[in-house]
Amino acid sequence: MTLSHLDQKGRAKMVDVSAKDDTERVAIAKGEVTMRAETLALINAGMIAKGDVFSVARVAGIMAAKRTHELIPMCHPLLITDVQVDFEVLSKGNDKEPARVEITGMAKNVGKTGVEMEALVAVSTAALTIYDMAKAVDRAMRIQNVRLVEKRGGKSGDVVME
Repeated sequence: MTLSHLDQKGRAKMVDVSAKDDTERVAIAKGEVTMRAETLALINAGMIAKGDVFSVARVAGIMAAKRTHELIPMCHPLLITDVQVDFEVLSKGNDKEPARVEITGMAKNVGKTGVEMEALVAVSTAALTIYDMAKAVDRAMRIQNVRLVEKRGGKSGDVVME
């Protein structure tokens, strides 16, 4: 298998996408944050001192997606046409299991290269923001299971991972 981000001598390089066609591309990523049930209750009640956790995390995820090329060295700067970050409580938690919040990030563009990294960065940054905003009450929170679940468009077409 040939790695596209390495040249003939094994040095890192950016992939030349100039010959590719512009197509609509969409990527969806997911991840989870687990926390104590009491922490989720505080977040939902708006009782976290730093503010509205999910609103701030949503904005952080959107901002991060737009700056992915500044964070991941071989990513191309892209004209992102849409980014969405949403949260779903999968479990409110109890004495036996932690509360779980699932983050879904979607990025879209029309261009020569996909937006998988942008969707993943959106989810990761939203998760880190939740941690940052609630760490004063729960340092045992866990960020886990960040993954790409779907991509559409481009040469390889549509791929659904789950």
